[in-house]
Amino acid sequence: MVSRSLEPEIRSRIDRVFARQQTRALELRASSAKDRIGRLRRLHASLQRHRADIYAAAMADFSKPEAEVDLTELFPVVSEIRHSIRHLRRWMRPKRVWPTLALIGTSAEIRYEPRGVTLIIVPWNYPINLAFGPLTCAIAAGNTAIIKPSELTPNFSRVTRQIVEDAFDEGEVAVFEGDATLAATLQEYPFDHVFFTGSPAVGKLVMAAAARNLTSVTLELGGKSPTIVDATADIPKAARNIMWGKLSNNGQTCISPDYLLVHEGVRDRLIREAVRWIESTYGRTHAEQRQTPDYCRIVSERHYGRLVGLLDDAVSRGAKVAYGGVRHPEDRFISPTILTDLAPGSRIMEEEIFGPLLPVLSYRDIGEAVAVINSRPKPLALYVYSRDRDNIERILTETSAGDTCINHSLLHFLHLDLPFGGVNNSGIGKSHGYHGFKAFSHERSVLHERFSIVHWMYPPYTERVRKLIRLALRLFA
Repeated sequence: MVSRSLEPEIRSRIDRVFARQQTRALELRASSAKDRIGRLRRLHASLQRHRADIYAAAMADFSKPEAEVDLTELFPVVSEIRHSIRHLRRWMRPKRVWPTLALIGTSAEIRYEPRGVTLIIVPWNYPINLAFGPLTCAIAAGNTAIIKPSELTPNFSRVTRQIVEDAFDEGEVAVFEGDATLAATLQEYPFDHVFFTGSPAVGKLVMAAAARNLTSVTLELGGKSPTIVDATADIPKAARNIMWGKLSNNGQTCISPDYLLVHEGVRDRLIREAVRWIESTYGRTHAEQRQTPDYCRIVSERHYGRLVGLLDDAVSRGAKVAYGGVRHPEDRFISPTILTDLAPGSRIMEEEIFGPLLPVLSYRDIGEAVAVINSRPKPLALYVYSRDRDNIERILTETSAGDTCINHSLLHFLHLDLPFGGVNNSGIGKSHGYHGFKAFSHERSVLHERFSIVHWMYPPYTERVRKLIRLALRLFA
């Protein structure tokens, strides 16, 4: 990622803040759980003070309703903060490790030390959740942090800066607002860890930039998260949970169900139930769906145009619009849309959708569905709707995904004792709760020698020493 020129005053501020955070990071190595909990409480208090500003930013950037902001932005962050406060003392304790037979006479432990100065690059789709969730983990682990919000949500970006400045000195946490040029410039600095949430394409650039400084990374990416619905599934429940997961944030969710693989015997019924849920939730007509305050909008004209292009390409190749397909460019509205009969090579089946378009594919045998999933890069999430334990186990065994949820959508993200993250193309590393604390910590091995006999095998390698070595190989190797 090659940076273009920045304004000299911005570069100067980055230099100043980065230097201050390097100094502060050294001090924080000795920070106690009490110190870190105090910082987490300051963050929590600032978020509460700025709730009205967050709601206003959500409406300005997305036309997103307050209830959905509470559920998808604030609830996960507040839960993360409270969970960390509750468990941090235990997480920070050195973990005792028993010696192996070959090292009898030693004791060992794993200590969790802060990585240092960290960079959090935030996407546009959940600007509060995906800024302050990782920040909570960074603070819990004893780090400083620089946050780069997305320029696509300028109102959220401004509120993020206000929340941080209200709670922290810039030597602890700072926010830099700007576009990709700023992001590239920040990555020239030797951060101790980078936490990035975004697309696989940009994730590759972030990882390449981090490699120049041998900076460790956590990459939470995306991909096409599949949903399997077999013949035994509870169809009304499946339709409700799939469509809620698909249409939350207007489909602009990295773990949104991206496409369905439905057993041919229940496909039509599932679509009918999905339509019934859409109309009971957002309105029976497209005019009502456009007017409801509960259905937010596409983030930008560019993303709206991309989604329209995906839809038009699919239809031009023979796809049928089973429901929806209405669009209004003046307010970036696309109605909830279900597509069937997708042709091979359709762009909508090649790109992550990130919008309210849902392709539905049919299968006869569960092996066909597994083969479709395995023909693609490993997804961030995989959803299974089934009451057949053998089918569920087969899917879990024969596929790979970052995480999986059975008979629901998205909920695994909210479970703070589960590691969240992708695999290969969908991400590197895990986050949330203890796993987020570990992501921002270095696990330092410490061994104490007391009365080991390793020195008996030091050179010179006399016959006696060689016998001891051979004996050790027999006993321990």
